[in-house]
Order: sequence, then C-alpha cells, then structure tokens
Amino acid sequence: MSASSSTAVLGRLLRSAETLSHVAVWFGGALTLASVFLIGFDVIARKFFGFTTGGADELSGYAFAISTTWALAFVVLQRGNVRVDVLYQHLPVRLAALLDWISLVALAVFMVILTYYASFVAQTSWVQNSAANTPLGTPLWVPQGLWLIGLVWMCLVLTLMLIRASVALVTGDLAAIKALCGVRSSEEEALDEAIAGERLVRGDVA
Repeated sequence: MSASSSTAVLGRLLRSAETLSHVAVWFGGALTLASVFLIGFDVIARKFFGFTTGGADELSGYAFAISTTWALAFVVLQRGNVRVDVLYQHLPVRLAALLDWISLVALAVFMVILTYYASFVAQTSWVQNSAANTPLGTPLWVPQGLWLIGLVWMCLVLTLMLIRASVALVTGDLAAIKALCGVRSSEEEALDEAIAGERLVRGDVA
C-alpha cells in the first residue's frame, strides 16, 4: 500500500471515529441532562411532597463520570484539550509540529496507563460482584464498565491520531500535524464561533 493510500485510509478512519465520538458526546450529554432532571425532581419532591426518589446523587455521580470519559475522544479530535501556548505560538513551524507530536505521544501514554488501571477497577468489581454501599445497591461493574468504555475508545482514537501524525511527521506534512493535533489559533476559534452562531440562527441542532 502506497503512502497516499495509507493516508487516505487513516483519514477515513479518523472521520468515522469523529462521527462515533460525536454520538458518544450526545449520549453523555443526555445522561447529564437526565441526572439534572432527576435531581431537580428529587429536590421538588422533598420540598413540597415530603418524599424522595432516593439515589439521585449516586446516579448523577455515575452519569458525570461516564459522560466525561465518553466526551474525551471528541474533545481531542476537535483539539479542545488545554495546552499552554505562550511560547508555542512564537516557535518555528517545524519545532511546533514536533512538539505537537510529542504532546500527542504524552497524552496517549497517560491515557493508556489510566485505562490499564481503570480496567483493574472494573474487573475487580465484576469478579467480586461488588455493589455500592447505598440504598440502590448498584452493581459497581455497570457504571465502571461504561466509564471504562469511554477510556478505551479514547485510547483507540489516540492510536489512530498518533499513527496519522507520525506519518505526517515522517513525510514532512506539517500542515496535517497542525490540523490534527496542533494548538488552535484564535482565528480558528473565532471561525468556529461564527459557524456555531450561524447554526443557531438557522435552528440547526448538530
């Protein structure tokens, strides 16, 4: 397979990953919204009707953890992760591209280590059939498993990004590295805000 063919395949895989990550973000947002409604209902029920649904705080904690990990891949694909760029924006293009690649490697290493230990947490809960020490008695492997899926997906997406960035670094395609994992410029952020504003005016939801 030629270099151009490999690049095209990686590009398609990354676009598919972005689509799936977008769906995961909507899923996480729906979980968060559901927890907000549940907590709101619980507060109103206790205040005016003297009863509680029970477990609202527990379920909202699970929802927050799951929605956070399921959003990670989309954030990094959109280059929304925070990086200190005080010196970066004044560096030569080649050095900036190398630092972009190194930052991606560092993030991937961190995520792999985090996912490795998170898998032990979920596996232990599964083997020991652990349950939350709460009135709901939630089997912990359920929320932990969903939480772990988000971390695993993040690792898979980072693998694709790292392969694509490495190919671009070897071939000298600095623009591709910048577009894939570089720090977003103020112009790019302003353009995205303008596009988001247009969608809001048109009433688009995606």
